Amino acid sequence: MVASQETHPGAGAGVPPEFRDAVSSMQAARLRPEVFCEEMPAPQRIAPYAAALSADVTVDDTDVGTGRIILLHDPAGNDAWEGTFRLVAYTRAEIDLDLVTDPLLASVGWSWLTEALDAHGATYAAASGTVTRVATESFGGMADEGGTAQLEIRASWSPAPEPGAVPGAPLDLAPHIEAWGELLCTAAGLPPVPEGVAVIPSRRGQRGPGH
Repeated sequence: MVASQETHPGAGAGVPPEFRDAVSSMQAARLRPEVFCEEMPAPQRIAPYAAALSADVTVDDTDVGTGRIILLHDPAGNDAWEGTFRLVAYTRAEIDLDLVTDPLLASVGWSWLTEALDAHGATYAAASGTVTRVATESFGGMADEGGTAQLEIRASWSPAPEPGAVPGAPLDLAPHIEAWGELLCTAAGLPPVPEGVAVIPSRRGQRGPGH
């Protein structure tokens, strides 16, 4: 699978090698088999170079969560990013309706991201984002459908070299993509993978027979 890459029209034809290396490391991420990941068009005009992935979490042929992650690169640097790279992620998952009123839900949702990044050894800076809970109730002819609730996490952070890394070494984004995949699964309510159990690489771009 090759992450879809976009460049700003004014950026020139040459793609910086550091961006190519970063995209290659995204492709090396190992995700749980419940995560079906594929390329998607990257947004333009946000940064000179961008690559993007989308993913669905599927259990028993039912989608229980979805998300996307975008890599942005500006060789000139960006003060707000504290560097030249930025990751922007979005996660949405169905949750129990009773959880919507839990006052700790937002902070717990944010901790799922930071804990996943730390657990995968993903070094980062300048993290920011929002956690939104959405409840939907049906009325009239749709009253029998009952209520539903969703949790949405929007976050961005700047991937940083590992401590002690050789200056100029390629940036390894695999831990960041794996942390995002774990966030998707946690938000969707999947139990963590037991310690010592190998993670099977995601079937990127495959959604079942015939696709």
